Amino acid sequence: MTTATELPAPGPAAPGAGDQAPITMLNPDFPFSYDHYLAHPDGLGAIPAGLHGTEVAVVGAGLSGLVAAYELMKLGLRPVLYEADQIGGRLRTASFPSAAGVVADLGGMRFPVSGKAFYHYVELLGLETEEFPNPLAAATSSTVIELAGQKHYARTPADLPPFFREVADAWKAAVNDGAQFAEMQDAIRARDTARIKELWNALLPLLDEQTFYGFIAGSDSFKQAGFAHREAFGQVGFGTGGWDTDFPNSILEILRVVYTDADDAHRLIAGGAQRLPEALWQHAPSGMVHWPEGTSLASLHAGAPRGAVDRIARDGTGDFRIRERWGREAAYPAVITTCQSWLLSTRIHTEETLFPAELWTAIERSHYMQSSKTFVMVDRPFWKDIDPATGREVMSMTLTDRLNRATYLLDNGPDQPAVILLSYTWNDDALKWLSLDADQRVELMLHSLEQIYPDVDIAGHIVGQPITVSWEADPNFMGAFKANLPGQYRYQQRLFSHFKQDRLPEGQRGIFLAGDDVSFTAGWAEGAVTTGLNAVWGVVNHLGGSAAAGNPGPGDVLDELGPIPLD
Repeated sequence: MTTATELPAPGPAAPGAGDQAPITMLNPDFPFSYDHYLAHPDGLGAIPAGLHGTEVAVVGAGLSGLVAAYELMKLGLRPVLYEADQIGGRLRTASFPSAAGVVADLGGMRFPVSGKAFYHYVELLGLETEEFPNPLAAATSSTVIELAGQKHYARTPADLPPFFREVADAWKAAVNDGAQFAEMQDAIRARDTARIKELWNALLPLLDEQTFYGFIAGSDSFKQAGFAHREAFGQVGFGTGGWDTDFPNSILEILRVVYTDADDAHRLIAGGAQRLPEALWQHAPSGMVHWPEGTSLASLHAGAPRGAVDRIARDGTGDFRIRERWGREAAYPAVITTCQSWLLSTRIHTEETLFPAELWTAIERSHYMQSSKTFVMVDRPFWKDIDPATGREVMSMTLTDRLNRATYLLDNGPDQPAVILLSYTWNDDALKWLSLDADQRVELMLHSLEQIYPDVDIAGHIVGQPITVSWEADPNFMGAFKANLPGQYRYQQRLFSHFKQDRLPEGQRGIFLAGDDVSFTAGWAEGAVTTGLNAVWGVVNHLGGSAAAGNPGPGDVLDELGPIPLD
């Protein structure tokens, strides 16, 4: 997503204010406390001892695949990871060639503190985090919002003109009046699953076919405020980042984000987000079943995962046969696929009978967001220089209606090489860059920034080669993440619930979907983690095991807490 709320959030108080419990990413479609599940001393379950060491295929070594493989290994199974490119998936960190310690996060780069399952692994692996320099965040010394050629400089939200407060207030009123925002956040803080489901299940049939834009345009608050407020909300959000590339998406997608504070209080992983999946790959947990101390995913794979998967099918014994791109084959009693689900029909020859026809429809109708980023390294954080004429920093974190849309400034310390994320764009804005190479992108971005900062020689500080990415152009992803369109709740329900397979025919059991696009919180690393854990539960049950009696797993409570059918 493109925003991080620094003006007051739509609810009555900030997360953790006073004596309130913190907001967590307790998703209203399935408010299962994955963080409690992970922390329980009884663990995630057990499989029959005679199956210890059994191989299970995991397609994709992104965060979801690595979480699933890591937990399967701890339970005594032998995960076999397949990866078409590099470990990490869309947690991809690139180093500038001339300065290996200076990095750019090409995919996930900021992670909400409400994502407790995600931070379970961050803390387990001892990774350092820092506050992400979002607009108007405490870590951001100044922010510039430029709309229609008008430039507004702010250190805090109070420095902005009243117009931006009106935009924030209109959004706050819209979600409280139309989506019971305050009541939902109270229930999430209390982890009151019955109340969460009561509120959400009543909203689903009312809002499933509503676009984000239709929701705000139909709200009394935005009608009264007028079109200029809706336009500004789309271009720069409520003081932070533009929402307009999400306007065609289902309002349900947006509510899942703002209910759970996924758009607020972000942190980055020091050294780059890819450090998390790489650390999971190398980590040797203690107290594993079956495996000796010192065993890691890396050691089980002799240092490298297997290659790109070309085909998934049943063999004559009922096992799943996986064929790699260059012909090597192996058979497994269970498979977890964590790649973007589109790839199961476009890049991997997946036997059609492995999934119900309704699930194939859900896969094919998935809607993915395009995303583009372009980074440059600069000699130092020159933007902190003070203009003697104004007393202000010469350049700021910038939100604009120009081509760049959002420019972030990433500081590595005084007089150290720093990084500018010149442009972070989505959907139509990202497609504008798709045909341009890195240098052409930088030239256009600098031209836009020169209109905002005419006296700043940004180009004169650039060193080395730029780094850019367009995720829709990568054949192993074909997009950044999924965002459902109106009317697609039914498809998401099928994809998410597929891991519980007791109602499927025998021939369609044993292959499990995971990854953030299967989650109801697509685009967030939390969804990658939680669907990986769902798949682990599915594999354990498929092989005759079960969750611990005192720590029921997601499949054990899916019928009670899970997404409801709309038909």
